[in-house]
Amino acid sequence: MAKLKQEITLLSGIGQLSTTLLGTGLFMVPAIAAGIAGAYSLWAWLVLFIAILPIALTFAHLGKRFPNAGGTAFFVRQAFNPKLEKTIAWLFLSIIPVGVPAAIALAAGFLQPLLPSQLSHPLLVQLITIGLLVMVNLLGSKSSSRLQAGIAMAIFALVICLTWFGEVSTSDIHMPPLSADKLPSIAAAIAVMFWCFLGIEAFAHMGEEFKNPQRDFPIALIIGCLIAGATYWASSVVILKYHAYGSAQFDSGSIPFIADQLFGSQFHWLISLLGFAACFASINLYTQSLSRMLWAQTHAYRPSSRLANLSAQGVPANATLAIATVLAISCVVGEISGFDLEVFVKLANGIFVLVYLIAMLSAVYLFSGWHKIMAMLGSVICLGLFVCLGWSMLYAIILFGLFLLVINRQPKTAERQQSMPT
Repeated sequence: MAKLKQEITLLSGIGQLSTTLLGTGLFMVPAIAAGIAGAYSLWAWLVLFIAILPIALTFAHLGKRFPNAGGTAFFVRQAFNPKLEKTIAWLFLSIIPVGVPAAIALAAGFLQPLLPSQLSHPLLVQLITIGLLVMVNLLGSKSSSRLQAGIAMAIFALVICLTWFGEVSTSDIHMPPLSADKLPSIAAAIAVMFWCFLGIEAFAHMGEEFKNPQRDFPIALIIGCLIAGATYWASSVVILKYHAYGSAQFDSGSIPFIADQLFGSQFHWLISLLGFAACFASINLYTQSLSRMLWAQTHAYRPSSRLANLSAQGVPANATLAIATVLAISCVVGEISGFDLEVFVKLANGIFVLVYLIAMLSAVYLFSGWHKIMAMLGSVICLGLFVCLGWSMLYAIILFGLFLLVINRQPKTAERQQSMPT
C-alpha cells in the first residue's frame, strides 16, 4: 500500500509552519492593519493571538489524534460521513484557482526585479515561480522543510536587524488607552490580520509525514504560531515607529521602505530576495497540502488512478503536477482578465474560514473534556469571522452547497474495504 514518507522532524516542522504563517503576510498585513487602526493595531494583534489559540490547539490535537494527508477532510470523515468529507476536500481544492495564484503574483512581484529584462514579464515570472514550486515539492518533504527552515532563519534575522538598527525600545511600544469608539477599527484590523494565520489548516495535511506525529506535530504547530505571532508584533512596532503605513504604497512596501531608511538602497536586492523567499515558503506548504489532499482522496476512493501513485521519493508527483497545471492556467486567466488580486484574496479567505469552522465542529463531535471546550471556542471565533468577512463568504457558501448537492446525487458505490491509514 502506498504510504507517504515520515521525514519531518520537530525543528523542521516548526520552521515550515512559521515561514508559512509569515509568508506573504509579513510584507503587507502589519502595514495594512496599522493603516486601519494606527497604534491600536497592537491591541488588535493581542486580541487575535488570544483568539487564535483555541483554533491552533484544536488543530494540534486533531493532527495528533488523526495524522493523515487528508487533513480537515479526514477529520470530517471521522466525525460525520464520507459525503461531507468529499465536500470539504473539494472546497479546500477550490482554493487553487483563486487564493494560490494571488500569492504567486505577489511572490513574482518580488522576484521580477531580480531577473534579466527578457524574463521579467509578470506572467512569465509567475510561471517560473510555479516551476520552482514543482521542483521543490518533487524533492520530498524533508528537502522542502529544510529549505523552509533556512528561509525562516533569514526572515527572523531581517526582523531582528530592523528592530536593532531601528533602535526600537520599550518607549516605542505604545499601547494607547482603549475606548468604545476604537473597537470598530480594531475589529476591522483583526479581520485583515486573520490572513496571517491561514496555514494552520494546510499544516494539518503534513501530520502523516512527521517522524513522531503524536509528539512533534502539536508542539510544532503551537511553537510555530507563537514564533510567527512574535515576529508580526515586532514588525508592527517598527512600522508604527517609522510611520510606514497609511497609503497604498506602504501596503506592500513598508518593509522595503524601512530597510532603505536603515541600510540604504544598495540592499534593495536582498529585501526583494527575502520577500520572494517568504512568499515562496507560504505558497510551498499550500502546494504540498493541496497535492496531498488530492492524493489522499484519490488513494481512498480511486486507488487505481495515476494520481494515487507516489514517486520513488515518496511524493505524490502526479498530484503535484496536476495542481501545478491548474495554478498555471489560473495565472494565465488572471493575467489576461486583469482581475484585482484583492478580489481573489477575499474569495479565498471565505473558503478558509468555512474550512476552519467545519474542522472546529468536527472536533466538537470527536473530543471531550477541555479539548471539546477549545473546539467550541474555536467554532464561535470562526462564526465571528464568518460575519466580519461579509459578501466574500457567499462564494464559499455557494461552492459548499454545489459540491454537497453534486456529491449527494452521485450513485452509491461500495465503501472501500479499508479506512485511510492513520
